[in-house]
Amino acid sequence: MDNSSEPRLSKLGLRKALGRSDHTAVVNGNNLYVWGGCQTVGREEVTLPSDEMWVYDMESGLWALREMKGDVPPLLSQTCSSHLQGCLYVFGGFDGSGHTNQMYCVNLDDGEFVWKRMTDAEGTPPSPRDKHSCWVYQERIIYFGGYGCKTVREINNVKNFTVDHTSWATIGTVIFRFWGWNNEVHMFEPETNTWSEPPTQGVPPSPRASHASVAAGNKGYVCGGMDSTDMDLHCLDLDTLTWTQVYPTVGPLPLGRSLHTLTAVSEDKLFLFGGLSATGQPLSDVWEFDTRSREWRERGHQHRDQPRLWHSAGLGEDGDVVVFGGTRDYTVLMDSVAVLRAPSQNHCSDVLVFQMQPYSLLRLCENCIGQNAALLTEQVSWLPRKLKASILKRISYYSANAEEQKRSL
Repeated sequence: MDNSSEPRLSKLGLRKALGRSDHTAVVNGNNLYVWGGCQTVGREEVTLPSDEMWVYDMESGLWALREMKGDVPPLLSQTCSSHLQGCLYVFGGFDGSGHTNQMYCVNLDDGEFVWKRMTDAEGTPPSPRDKHSCWVYQERIIYFGGYGCKTVREINNVKNFTVDHTSWATIGTVIFRFWGWNNEVHMFEPETNTWSEPPTQGVPPSPRASHASVAAGNKGYVCGGMDSTDMDLHCLDLDTLTWTQVYPTVGPLPLGRSLHTLTAVSEDKLFLFGGLSATGQPLSDVWEFDTRSREWRERGHQHRDQPRLWHSAGLGEDGDVVVFGGTRDYTVLMDSVAVLRAPSQNHCSDVLVFQMQPYSLLRLCENCIGQNAALLTEQVSWLPRKLKASILKRISYYSANAEEQKRSL
């Protein structure tokens, strides 16, 4: 994706976040924070500004735009984000001129939205890359995989790097570099600003990118990102750094895919949604994986007609899986020379909510009032101040959803 000389999208009159794909999103409290991504303007795919943050209040259903300052990152695509102690960390990605290995962070709790570039770190950072993933565990961010370039000197183990192609160029005394996928594990400790590449045990996943990963308890899971018929699932013990492949015991398997999401709804339940199949089909299926019984189970849901890939997903405070953005299509143009991806015209701006557990009686009552606000206006005014504020947010949430549905008709 070429980020050079990209048009700046006007923010005037916007009432909600623009539809987008390839963004980063994290849940912090009752807010969903959305940064970056790409959008289609005309027939051109552009990267969205890096000096703004969209904040979605999951209780009221309202969006707010926050301007950002400080060491604002360049326009980035295919970067990797994580959330640790109220801060959003962004690492790597493609900045228009090449792959990067820079780290940026911003405090989401103080309301200032000031970017800070992490410099002068001890240790050696990963080589420049994109389409990678990470886990957060014991105040550390652990990165896995991705696609990028390496010199001959940087390829220590051919089993950790699968070559896509070579590029003839002079880099110091090296006359060429390799592009490809890796399965490396790198660790960053924000408190000490330190990088390390600890050795792992066991058999790691094959090198890959555009996969999904999630931490559940002391385990880090990786799935997909490969052109395979069935979904593969691998687990890294984050205490011992030992890899194992998780083989399902019985039952059907999800299709192999990339550009999907994996969310931990508990220490023993993983939630898989959407993605792009190996045959190029956008997917809308939902699967749960039980890490104790090692069984995949497909579950029905109300968003079957809304396939998504290149989206984000996070866990809300009520145990809901909250999905934002992504695209409903993925057009591939083919000719006798090359296979090219055409810009998507269907970047999504709606929020999909998947209920994963029974709601509390209070939440059920709030929902009921929110859905029938027109009939209960007088009664709402009688409520105590704190409860009234909560109810008004639920009314706002259902009102915003109704307005969104009208616009989509």
